[in-house]
Amino acid sequence: MANHHRSNSLPPSTHSFLSKLLLFLTILPLALATLAFVLQWRGGSVSDPTTATSRWAPRGSRREVFPGMETSSSLLPKYHHSSNCINLGRSSSPSFPYYRDWKFGFEDSLKPKQICITTSTSAGLAQILPWMFYHKVIGVTTFYLFVEGHAASPNVSGVLESIPGVKVIYRTKELEEQQAKSRIWNETWLSSFFYKPCNYELFVKQSLNMENAIFTARDAGMDWIIHLDTDELIYPAGASEYSLRQLLRDLPSDVDLVVFPNYESSVERDDIKDPFGEVSMFKKNYDHLPKETYFGLYREATRGNPNYFLTYGNGKEAARVQDELRPNGAHRWHNYMKTPNEIKLDNAAVLHYTYAKFSDLTSRRDRCGCKPTQEDVKRCFMLEFDRAAFIIASTATEEELLHWYREHVVWGDKDLRLKLLRKGILTRIYTPMAIIQALRESGVFSSVIANAPATLSRDKFMSSINSSNSSRDVPSVSFSSRKIGGEGENKASARKLLKIEAMAAEVAAVPPLSPPVWTDNDRSPIVERVAGGNSSI
Repeated sequence: MANHHRSNSLPPSTHSFLSKLLLFLTILPLALATLAFVLQWRGGSVSDPTTATSRWAPRGSRREVFPGMETSSSLLPKYHHSSNCINLGRSSSPSFPYYRDWKFGFEDSLKPKQICITTSTSAGLAQILPWMFYHKVIGVTTFYLFVEGHAASPNVSGVLESIPGVKVIYRTKELEEQQAKSRIWNETWLSSFFYKPCNYELFVKQSLNMENAIFTARDAGMDWIIHLDTDELIYPAGASEYSLRQLLRDLPSDVDLVVFPNYESSVERDDIKDPFGEVSMFKKNYDHLPKETYFGLYREATRGNPNYFLTYGNGKEAARVQDELRPNGAHRWHNYMKTPNEIKLDNAAVLHYTYAKFSDLTSRRDRCGCKPTQEDVKRCFMLEFDRAAFIIASTATEEELLHWYREHVVWGDKDLRLKLLRKGILTRIYTPMAIIQALRESGVFSSVIANAPATLSRDKFMSSINSSNSSRDVPSVSFSSRKIGGEGENKASARKLLKIEAMAAEVAAVPPLSPPVWTDNDRSPIVERVAGGNSSI
């Protein structure tokens, strides 16, 4: 009672002060919470250094980092403007800015830790950079680029050499001499592809480059190696994440080789300029279709072309890097000491953007010096559509060529498209397009170009260009000896090449093969493989 009486006896001024203090302590946290919400909602200047990358996302975009892309407060953008740079980016506010010191890092606990891709290319940056960074996003750590032609020029190779995880190998005379002494050069399994130009010559180069890449990959501690062209993208469907790493990690440990069936681009217009960014429709591989669907709609799917696919249909393969691994042509791998355990994936694929641009007809024609006759093109091209395309591109007018392209390549018939989409022959795939578009809009491509060294050393550039020119126009003795039977041919090697040996280790190289074809010899479908104009049932 005494205490109660004492509290009631406090002066009125003290009661007023206590009331105001309680009101202030109540309002203060509410005001701070409101301020924090407003700042976050409006993108205020208060930022968390651990999420620096998200501050640079375009307004309205999803603020997330693709797998394998580190974020760090040290990765603040540094813009460099140059009129000499190729402007591949279209936004000044990158969400995934690229810097020379920015690594696409992966946690040490993740497996496989190292996945590499090897390729042989003469393409430019507009094709190589989207291809490369897309594969970085899905988990590829290292690239072995065997370059010649345009890809070996200083404006292109200088940029490529500045990118972490990229090793550029030039087709120098030293490389050709090294490859002329290599193991597969003197083995018979690749011999049927020698002495022929164009696609056959490229196939031999790719195989020799793959052998070099194996040694480099082993020295670097790579876990898996894949050979891809720069018009092909891996589509890791079937993984719980959109990740090639996870796809390979989930495989049994005794799997040595993994086949990715290929899907072929199906363009809907004749004015495609950027296949990776404009093509979303693909024709599915025979391996991913019910046989009844494939053969039942075969004629409608081919549209009068020689085969179901315009070009190859036997996919590409990933190999576990291990002792005695060797290439088996550009599409497969093998092993000298054992029969590898090979599996074929049920969902994942390689997306092949073939003849996606009208200009592909003339560019392929210009790369080959064969005569446009039915007989001569067999020396140059393994597949029937390539032969037909070369002849028409060499003999027709521009207008006739465009008409032919629309008839044989472009899917202009809307009703047929819808029918084959419903039946599952055609499918829509948007994820690669979305990833590459996000990278493009972020400024990744323009940033890597702007930060690259201005020039290469003159000696390196001249040696690569001289060698590239010699290998394309006046081939050096070492590389051409088998291709055209030059005077410098090693007689001992030639004798060995002419031997017909049935060696268990020398499985014949796997060329680009067409999918199974439908024949009219019987009412039932006959599965037939076509390779180089010869078919085997």
